[in-house]
Amino acid sequence: MEALNPIGPCPRPVLARGQGRGSRPGQTRRIGPTLERLRRTVGPNARQSLAALGLNSSTSFVAGGVLGAITATFARVPGLLVMVPAAIGLRGNIFGAFGNRVSTSIHAGTFRLSLRRETVLGQNLLAAAVLTAGISFGLAVIAKIVAVALGIEGTVGVLDLAVISIVGGALASAVVMAATLALTAGAVRRDWDLDSVTAPIVSVLGDVLTLPALWLAAGLVGYHLFTPSLGVVLCVASVAIVVVTARSRLADLRRITRESLPVLLAAATVSTLAGIALEKRFELFDQYPALLVLVPAHLSSAGALGGILSGRVSTKLLLGTAEPTTWPQRSARSDIWFVTALALPVYAFNGIGAHYTARLLGQASPGLPDMLAVSLIGGAAALAFVAAIAYLGDVIAVRTGVDPDTYGIPVVSSSLDLVGAFTLIVTISALGIV
Repeated sequence: MEALNPIGPCPRPVLARGQGRGSRPGQTRRIGPTLERLRRTVGPNARQSLAALGLNSSTSFVAGGVLGAITATFARVPGLLVMVPAAIGLRGNIFGAFGNRVSTSIHAGTFRLSLRRETVLGQNLLAAAVLTAGISFGLAVIAKIVAVALGIEGTVGVLDLAVISIVGGALASAVVMAATLALTAGAVRRDWDLDSVTAPIVSVLGDVLTLPALWLAAGLVGYHLFTPSLGVVLCVASVAIVVVTARSRLADLRRITRESLPVLLAAATVSTLAGIALEKRFELFDQYPALLVLVPAHLSSAGALGGILSGRVSTKLLLGTAEPTTWPQRSARSDIWFVTALALPVYAFNGIGAHYTARLLGQASPGLPDMLAVSLIGGAAALAFVAAIAYLGDVIAVRTGVDPDTYGIPVVSSSLDLVGAFTLIVTISALGIV
């Protein structure tokens, strides 16, 4: 059987860019060599990542438009809006970790492209399907608890939310799973770096597909006997699938399920709080809807950048080419430089894109300079958290004996949902735009 996370010696470990041949002691202490190292860091993988991140931001503007178009559904199903940020992030959490685990196996040379259940790919596919069902049910329960705790009146019942979450999650995840398989095949056949492209692409699909899928699933709510009956069946089935899988004879499938459930549930809770934070300060976005268009792109970019960093660092930690030190070593610092170099064009594009998207939709904007300022300053603040959370999350996972590929993406994306919302709100307030 193949091993999901080989942590033994690699036949020929790949040195980080800027490490090994041509590097000189003390380079990192001088500005000139630092800029040169940054230039070398932004190589072929940067083109892959920038393309994926650009697509990520572009489709996030579409998600912002969809968000405004289905407000009637949110009014008809009170409590659904509380569930939206976590539902969108769930796809990235599950399939981003999927891509990281597979990437580690590819780098170690133990991967083969096969759907047999005992292979790396087969067990990851099964785990993704099981976790989608189980966490979708858990998300409905969390959303109900948070909605009641915050005093949202007329919130629909848990069974109604469960129907929307489980059915909508299944619809969106089916497409994301197919795309992840395609990326995996491309990584094997065309030498793509999954660590650099999986998180942005999965975020793209999560943004675009989740809201329409939830809207379609919401059509099943409101039928006197049918909806509660369907809800009971789906809830029981989701719990049963998780329990059976957690006792599976497939060791890696069992381990992924058991390790993922706690962190994914915690991530769902944190992402739900992010939605609450935005809702509580909605007046900031009321005067200039262009700022609301910026929100999905801002949150998604922070999560995608964090996912790239987490994936690259976790691969090096598992292959032994980096040590889990509190302060990042040179190989890990090169990954931080890599993500920093990517962030500037991404956040500039977010500000410009949100401004012109709002203008295209006939919505008010504070103006292109203000939109750029909000995106760049808020993005810089978020990036500091990206680096800390992604790196330290992987290090803590390794030190505590758990899989950073499984824990890194959910920890990063959920944390950055909340952090991204906070940095955006603070930046708008600090600039006095509203």
